[in-house]
Amino acid sequence: MDENRPNPDKLLEQVKEEEARENQGKLKIFFGYAAGVGKTYAMLEAARQAAESGIDVAAGYIEPHARPETMALLNGLEQLPVLELPYKNILLKEFNLDGALCRHPQLLLVDELAHTNAAGCRHTKRYQDIQELLKAGISVYTTVNVQHLESLNDIVASITGITVQERIPDFVFDRADQVELVDIEPQELLERLKEGKVYRPGQADNAMDHFFTIDNLTALREIALRRTADRVNRVTERNREQNRDSEYYTGEHILVCLSSSPSNAKVIRAAARMANAFRARFTAVHVEMPGGEGMAEEDALRLRMNQRLAEQLGARAVTLYGGDITRQIAEYARISGVSKIVLGRSYTKRRLFSQNVNFADQLTALVPRLEVYLIPDNYTQKYQRKKHLERLIAAKEQNYLRDTLLMAAILAASTLLAYLFRLLGIDEANIVTIYILGVLLIALITENQIYNILASLLSVACFNIFFTYPYHSLRVSDPGYMITFLIMFLAGFITAFLAKRVKSYGRQAVKKAWRMEILLDTSRKLQMASGEAAIAETVAEQLVKLLNRDVVYYAGEPGEGVRPYCFPREKNSHIQELLSPDETAVASWSFRNNKHAGASTGTLPGAKGLYLAVRSANAVYGVVGICLGEGFLPAFDESILNAMLNEAALALEKEKSMEDRNQARLRIKQEQLRSNLLRSISHDLRTPLTSISGNSGMLMDRGDSLSREQKQKLYEDIYDDSVWLYNLVENLLSVTKIENGSMELKLQPELLEDVIDEALNHIRRRLRGHKIQVRLEDEFLMAWMDARLIMQVIMNIVDNAIKYTPEDSHIDISAKKLGDRIYVNIADDGQGIPDDRKEKVFDLFYTGEYQAADGTRSMGVGLSLCRSIVEAHGGRLEVRDNVPRGTCFLFDLKAEDLGRDISQAAL
Repeated sequence: MDENRPNPDKLLEQVKEEEARENQGKLKIFFGYAAGVGKTYAMLEAARQAAESGIDVAAGYIEPHARPETMALLNGLEQLPVLELPYKNILLKEFNLDGALCRHPQLLLVDELAHTNAAGCRHTKRYQDIQELLKAGISVYTTVNVQHLESLNDIVASITGITVQERIPDFVFDRADQVELVDIEPQELLERLKEGKVYRPGQADNAMDHFFTIDNLTALREIALRRTADRVNRVTERNREQNRDSEYYTGEHILVCLSSSPSNAKVIRAAARMANAFRARFTAVHVEMPGGEGMAEEDALRLRMNQRLAEQLGARAVTLYGGDITRQIAEYARISGVSKIVLGRSYTKRRLFSQNVNFADQLTALVPRLEVYLIPDNYTQKYQRKKHLERLIAAKEQNYLRDTLLMAAILAASTLLAYLFRLLGIDEANIVTIYILGVLLIALITENQIYNILASLLSVACFNIFFTYPYHSLRVSDPGYMITFLIMFLAGFITAFLAKRVKSYGRQAVKKAWRMEILLDTSRKLQMASGEAAIAETVAEQLVKLLNRDVVYYAGEPGEGVRPYCFPREKNSHIQELLSPDETAVASWSFRNNKHAGASTGTLPGAKGLYLAVRSANAVYGVVGICLGEGFLPAFDESILNAMLNEAALALEKEKSMEDRNQARLRIKQEQLRSNLLRSISHDLRTPLTSISGNSGMLMDRGDSLSREQKQKLYEDIYDDSVWLYNLVENLLSVTKIENGSMELKLQPELLEDVIDEALNHIRRRLRGHKIQVRLEDEFLMAWMDARLIMQVIMNIVDNAIKYTPEDSHIDISAKKLGDRIYVNIADDGQGIPDDRKEKVFDLFYTGEYQAADGTRSMGVGLSLCRSIVEAHGGRLEVRDNVPRGTCFLFDLKAEDLGRDISQAAL
């Protein structure tokens, strides 16, 4: 029974997802296989039906059509103004996102989901506009054709011979709430094309000669039908997954290799389709080689775009380091449980000392149990030839003068040292080692591999010319030297090659260790950071170290009320560019929408900074801005950056959780205070109120029959009970002010003797035979205080002494000055307070087990209030034993130097 019980965490997550989806708009896609099948017509008909049913419908953007019957359906529907943007002396009309958000209809029509927006729009793609509309709670009807789906782009291109540039990620299509397939027969579509119902006559003829052929349309229709059916299967699987305790996979794990090749996008799409078909985990791996940081900007940008494409298609991007790509991929595949590897076909040229084995064969040899899939491509050889030509051009442009001079100097020094060895009678074997050492030094100092070969050849030549007979000639008298020369060359070359590889690996290891050290250091510092400001400072400083770029951090939604933390990488940086109103608006959008925005993204790409939300699963805590300009972040740096931001979000979430717990604890404490207060009031106020009511009733009913002494006694009882209630209300009001933090002290120098006398005047009627003595060290003792509150302290302590000591007891009030403090001591000779209860008497509503001498019961408010008042004055209230018996309360106040005031007055 327990095995079939649903996972509570999973159910809670599903409830949160459903609540989030209820607050979002709904997306309906009208899906077709080619232009002219009637997608826009079907969308407008559905919109008119929705409007007739009372839904608020507006047309945000409808692509102009040549079909009058389609445009006629717009009659009666509100059309929002479009956004006009200048471009090369013309005005481009685009969808006005801000206007639609301001209008906020229930249902909005936005044609052409895959459209690429013009420069100046907030997002680069229209589907991003629609995502923002959905998040704002606006439902959207839109249209798209099958050739615009990212994963099908290569298949469509192979069928039609046309590569579609405007594409959308598959998840946009798969996550739509509804997809309606708009379908007609290909022959009927061609008839409509001939009648001019799709394109104008000139365009129609051209389309029928290229794209709109019966074979193309039939194939596209089949793909659209299959993709629609596949989406239905995915929806079913998604619903089935919701009843599982963990994410559902079939056990398959597909790995695709990332590269900067232009054909790599085709490989990624094929791997994504395979992962979807097998319901498999999907990983995209890139191996960064030693010296990979010197990659051309064009290749680096293409690699980044391929990585983003893989992530869009559901892959998890991973970056590995190493000099042997095949071994790195094989080891990762073995550790992570990969079942299938997808590669593009590679063409490997024969190299010195290596066999002509291509990449796929090497990988298959290392992991023979894995299935390796090769995606055919006719572009790889062209790309490799192009890259080889670029390397040759770059080699010609490189300045070899420095390395050449260094090589010559080292070989000359080796030759001079070898001459010295020969003069000392050292044999030729040691001279050979000197030249091998020289070749090794050359390999470590120079950058190009060609110097390894040249240095090895020249070292052999120098040894032959200067140290073998006949001297100063390339001729050899002993044929055995040929073996020596060959071994010397191979030893020098192999040693130099290995040294250069170790040098590259060392440089790469240092770089990787530096990045990981920053990540670990960030985690350690965040664990120690306390408060939002400290967390923000830690993250920003670590980002500056990692990226060497200017960083700003907004702790909250950027705007006038949130001041950014600025962290420039150097004194003369341009960090002020990130604080302009335009940049602040981009950061604000990133915060509100919980997405990345700015430079190198698809949202507001014209910004100078990249803005990333510091977010957890359910909240956004801030925004980090990184100055990029025209550049972009390397893939591995971006992964480290995301890891650091996740660490920051966890730290902020922990901080918020602690704050919430403290608030909850405070609310519980306040609730307990309220409950105790109500309970005490209901119990303790009943006695004095009953006494006042009874005595008053007796005076009204039997006043004429009572004697003067009896009336006076009743008046005194009513007065005493009223004073008790008054003091109680004063204490409760003071406690409330302290709890709310609204108590304001009005500190000024006061004469202590006057304050004590005034306090005693308020309670003399309650003495009941008690003897009070006031002893002051100096009658001019002055202290800084709020006189009204200190009077309340003295009254409460003396009143307690009166209540809990028998009649004829002594109460002694004394004060003396020590240093800059005045100490006030209030002592009685009652029964005293046990040691285990001395601190408890200051707890709110603590009354102990003692009954007051007059038969009343205290609410336990006075002493707690006294301690709070004294501590607010910067002093301390303590309870001690009085000698030989009784209790004394001691508190201190800041003294006022009366002599200094008199001296200043005299001056």
